[in-house]
Amino acid sequence: MDVFSALQTAVSGMKAQGFSLENISGNIANSQTTGFKRVDTSFVDLVAEQSPSRQVSGSVRANSVLTNSIQGNIIATEIPTNIALNGPGFFAVQAGAGSINGQTAFTPGNLYTRRGDFKQDNEGYLRNGGGAYLTGTSLDPATGLATGEGPIQISTLPVLGKPTSTIEYSTSLPQTPAAKLTGAVFSADSKTPIILDGTGQTGTVAAGDASTLINGSHEGPILQLYSSSGQPVTVNTRWAKVQDATAQVGETAAKPAVWNLYYANSSTAGQTSSQWTNAGTAFQFDTTGKLTSPATNSISIPNITVNNVALGNITMSYGAGGLTTTNGNTITPNYFRQDGFTSGTLKGISVSESGEVVGSYTNGNTIALARINVVQFANPDGLKADSSGNYRQTLDSGVPLTGLNGTTIEGQNIEQSNTDIASEFSKMIVTQQAYSANTKVISTAQDMMSSLINIIR
Repeated sequence: MDVFSALQTAVSGMKAQGFSLENISGNIANSQTTGFKRVDTSFVDLVAEQSPSRQVSGSVRANSVLTNSIQGNIIATEIPTNIALNGPGFFAVQAGAGSINGQTAFTPGNLYTRRGDFKQDNEGYLRNGGGAYLTGTSLDPATGLATGEGPIQISTLPVLGKPTSTIEYSTSLPQTPAAKLTGAVFSADSKTPIILDGTGQTGTVAAGDASTLINGSHEGPILQLYSSSGQPVTVNTRWAKVQDATAQVGETAAKPAVWNLYYANSSTAGQTSSQWTNAGTAFQFDTTGKLTSPATNSISIPNITVNNVALGNITMSYGAGGLTTTNGNTITPNYFRQDGFTSGTLKGISVSESGEVVGSYTNGNTIALARINVVQFANPDGLKADSSGNYRQTLDSGVPLTGLNGTTIEGQNIEQSNTDIASEFSKMIVTQQAYSANTKVISTAQDMMSSLINIIR
């Protein structure tokens, strides 16, 4: 390598260190940019001569090294729609492409970002500080079924009421209740006994027999159910034991304990003034307290009408082991939930750990409105950086794999830049010294050339 080659090598070194300084300056400039991933610099030597005995460095080349797989700090915010990914992965987003007929249009294809400072804009879209629109699966508030894929748009329209169709209920009934229905109660028209011991009849108890029923039963859950129009209806219930689990004279086996469930046909009249309807099922228990009949985990209560409001057929689901009898003389309620609700308007949205955009409504319900698209790549550092904190898929990155796959979503949080200012300052000092060293090489080479020229004077 001659003096001129040394000059060229020093120049390549200056260019490489300048390139490094460019990356360092970009990292420092974006140290407060949400979700920014710093760009490191790697240096590669270029060998000018290949002979082992004459192999010397020719020049140097600087390459950018992405750090997409290195997570920044996660900090809490006051905005419910801000979200951060704790673990690998990216939000799938789309860029806006202007407006068509007053509605935002979007460019085809997805971009990917870690920038999660999403807020709802005036059209209901979730857009981050870089202008990217969060994509996902939109859900029907009433049914929970998917309605489409693409940028998530939250509707501010009121959600319609949903009638109650299923009650989930579990309880423990006493084996020796303080009150027991020892005498039959009757319907007003036919005087038919309205109790079920496995062979009896079902029907509505006359108001005149209501006192007998109340005195011989225990208060069940007070249910808040909803009609087809979303009207709330309060339903009072009573549990009555109509048969003990004891052997009768001449019988070799004990009969099962039998309980009946009744509901009041009016929530406004007093319990002793209201008619009561048997739910139509004899709940039979063995001596260990296990439910033996019905064998299913749910029953259907037909044609429920309360306060002259028809609620229709409602399924009561108690699951395996949801109804039992235990020692004691009082009812121990365990669990109750029903699937109906009245109409309501949206008052706020948030993001759950599972990636659902959840709406809070004035009727007290929280309803999943969308599912966020989160993807992962086999080589996230192979993504191509785009503007505004977005990345594009490349051959090196591989195809996006949909799903959290161990990553958790932190609602009301954002991910900070992974730039470490102290580290960048250290690298800047090293870069400056290396640049100065290369200029010394040029100065030395210049002195040598001057000495060579002076030989012929």
